[in-house]
Amino acid sequence: MTNHTATVSFIYWEAKTGKTYQLNSMGTLVPRLPPFRTYPYGLDGLAAGPPMACLPGFMPGVAAIHARFGTKPWRALVEPAIPWAENGHPMDEFTRSVLEYELDGNTFFPSMRAIYAPNGFTPSVGELWKNPELAKTLRRLAEEGPEYFTTGDWAKHFVETANSIGWPITLADLTATPPRWQDPMRWPYKGYEIVQPAPPERQGLFCCLVMGMLNHLDVVKLGHYSESAESLYYMAHALRRAEFELGLLWDPEHFDVPMDTWTSDEFHAHLANILKRSRPKADVDLTRHVEFTSAKANLQAFGWSTQGPATTPKQPTGSCELTCVDEQGNWVQMMDTLQSGGIPGLAVDGVPMCGSHVIFDMQGSIAGWLGVPGFRMRSVMGNTIVLKGGKPILSMGTPGNVHCTIPQVLSTILDYGKDPYEAATLPRLLPMRSDYTIEMETRVPEKVLRDLVKLGAKLKPLPPYDFHMGSFQQAWRDPATGTLSAASDPRRAGVAGGF
Repeated sequence: MTNHTATVSFIYWEAKTGKTYQLNSMGTLVPRLPPFRTYPYGLDGLAAGPPMACLPGFMPGVAAIHARFGTKPWRALVEPAIPWAENGHPMDEFTRSVLEYELDGNTFFPSMRAIYAPNGFTPSVGELWKNPELAKTLRRLAEEGPEYFTTGDWAKHFVETANSIGWPITLADLTATPPRWQDPMRWPYKGYEIVQPAPPERQGLFCCLVMGMLNHLDVVKLGHYSESAESLYYMAHALRRAEFELGLLWDPEHFDVPMDTWTSDEFHAHLANILKRSRPKADVDLTRHVEFTSAKANLQAFGWSTQGPATTPKQPTGSCELTCVDEQGNWVQMMDTLQSGGIPGLAVDGVPMCGSHVIFDMQGSIAGWLGVPGFRMRSVMGNTIVLKGGKPILSMGTPGNVHCTIPQVLSTILDYGKDPYEAATLPRLLPMRSDYTIEMETRVPEKVLRDLVKLGAKLKPLPPYDFHMGSFQQAWRDPATGTLSAASDPRRAGVAGGF
């Protein structure tokens, strides 16, 4: 679910200085070229349209992190990975299920087929899955450093592959937009300070808007959204409104960004008042409207009858969130993803690539503009560190529907006092659609759902634990005992460990 060509994002709290750092090293577009796509439109599993080619951001980003904060030789970081590629690692059930789910895209071109279906099909559970070409690439990377991917032979092979299929990039393009160091966004909330990625990443502003609205709606008194129809109604609306607002968020080096308005408590109160005063009045029951305008199977699939389970459409997958706290008290929250980098569906020297799902409108979580040198796309990295008294007490993040799940778990911890692991296991939802549909995991009491329908919400069930709905990786320190704990969300195959 990651690779060596796409994106890395990084927030770091340094114990000896108390400073926070953010690195944005998302893949970038070539400003002088139009979009370039390899998949034909309509390829099954790419319902949002095929991804477009994008310049790699991962290796320049890791190189920048290593140059600024690294303590080990570069070789020591790469060599441990070589046996895993050369000798293989056992295929586990989760990985195989994901690869089967993405089989059409992963095997559309021969160079990917050689990796993902080496004998004509996905390797079986327990079978050693090898990538000998990647092992050779990693050896060169260990010997020559990250420049092997930006100016060395791998970079040249990447450019040659691109040129051969009609994407006329040059070697200079790979280093034209270097990783961007910046100060992360820091905003106060109920005695805490929340550190998140600053624009053009949207997650910090998104959480600030959502949690500001919920605070003014006083949802804590209404109960948690998994137990209260009113809280759930407001959460779904707040997620939708924040998405609408941040459709206008772009790279601050090229656009104005109204940070003062979007972070204003007065503005949050204004938005909350609109949500509160636009809901149905107490004597209005919209259940019949929902019955008349939505399929009964949607309601039945939540367990209200013996109707079979609903299915969900395929979505692109491919990110891993990492949480780390070391013995010196440094905290790192970062994401490594196959998103936004490389030539979609092709592999170069054993490195598979996904490309970017960037779009060019106000609705996309990953969106941007072409033709602007140095422009960085808007994205949804969820790296979050929560400070109390100037020191970290919680670090968290997730892959999978990052655009909306971070404020749900963050609010559950900070507003309702839930344990971080419990907060990650509770059901999650997507923002309300314009037709009042709410997609949500199906672990919600029937009474909550019936009360929600009275408010006019149409319900679309997701699996009880949907791996698209995120996989939170967290660390936290107990303020009373100082004990440091970590947890991994049960929706995917992550693990937590301490030494």
